[in-house]
Amino acid sequence: MTPLSIAMVGTRGVPARYGGFETAVEEIGRRLADAGHRVVVYCRTGADDDAPRPERHLGMELVHLPAARKRSLETLSHTALSVGHLVRHRTDVAFVFNAANSPLLPVIRAARIPVATHVDGLEWKRAKWGPTGQRYYRAAEALSVRWSDALIADAVGIADYYTREFAAPTTLLTYGAPLIAPGSDRLAELDLEPGGYHLVVARFEPENHVDVIVDGYRRSAARKPLVVVGSAPYSDEYTARVHALADDRVRFLGGVWDQVQLDQLYASAYTYVHGHSVGGTNPSLLRALGAGTPVIAFDVDFNREVVADSGRFFADADDVAARVEEAENDPAAVASAGARARELAARYDWDDVAAGYEQLARRLAARDVPRRRPSGRRAAGASDPAAAVASSATLTGRR
Repeated sequence: MTPLSIAMVGTRGVPARYGGFETAVEEIGRRLADAGHRVVVYCRTGADDDAPRPERHLGMELVHLPAARKRSLETLSHTALSVGHLVRHRTDVAFVFNAANSPLLPVIRAARIPVATHVDGLEWKRAKWGPTGQRYYRAAEALSVRWSDALIADAVGIADYYTREFAAPTTLLTYGAPLIAPGSDRLAELDLEPGGYHLVVARFEPENHVDVIVDGYRRSAARKPLVVVGSAPYSDEYTARVHALADDRVRFLGGVWDQVQLDQLYASAYTYVHGHSVGGTNPSLLRALGAGTPVIAFDVDFNREVVADSGRFFADADDVAARVEEAENDPAAVASAGARARELAARYDWDDVAAGYEQLARRLAARDVPRRRPSGRRAAGASDPAAAVASSATLTGRR
């Protein structure tokens, strides 16, 4: 079949060092390139960024462009420059990641480049955005519905949300779960032993509930330490809160960028405690499943969809304490949960995901998409933003 040229826009780019979008771009892009397609990935740089800027990575062409060094402008400013470059160097298809970039979709469409938007999770529920940011993300969802040729959802819960709110169809393309068995030789560098600790890997943001996890662990009688991997690039106040809740059983490692060592941390943990609450299918959660690590997850639909019957769930700090103690007191159940996690991880295959993106790219290139898109207006009875944010805050223990 005829190879396509495919642009991937709106993320920090590759090599993947940061989050779910970047992991998806790397895993999908490399497979599309291996299949013979030309894949162009737009990568974000900063004035003080002295990291190497390679022209290619795993068969993908890289375009490095700067971004504003302000949280509220970083994503959109970089995507604006990327779109400017894209319309001058057209590709057959564009995949735009993050509904926040939707104001730029008309520029891509004006260049007659068919475009699909990966809408991600419910970004407007994130506590880091104030009322203005929340209104912006609500509006951006509507614009992505109106101006995309297709929408990509990475979880059934996200697909259901767009159906309910906008009567908008989506293409369900999840993430992959790498099946890993990386050994444990690098744990000694961290003074850790296999099966000897509970693990958290997360950015320090309220909706990831790192504070709830640390507080709950502190309340528990757990004997194994809690190892916390991650940091907060924009929130010193929240980081201070998390650290203040810890006792001497909690170990903060900061960011761990060595993938081999990080994989060993996942694979050797007694449990993986996952607090994410507003995204779709989460790559960190999938990595834990692929490592065969039993999961204790925050109780929302997205996490239940992935963890299914292989894990335990929590809603507040007291639940965390109870779940951690239950796990330590029942190693046989923990071992069984780990085996079940590996079984479930096999459902999330990057080859299948990339094949789905390839199929969607061919549909877009052939203009095999509805001529009329949904209007972007929310359905009657759709959630009120203020009420939804208040409900989210109550659910997550915030006021």
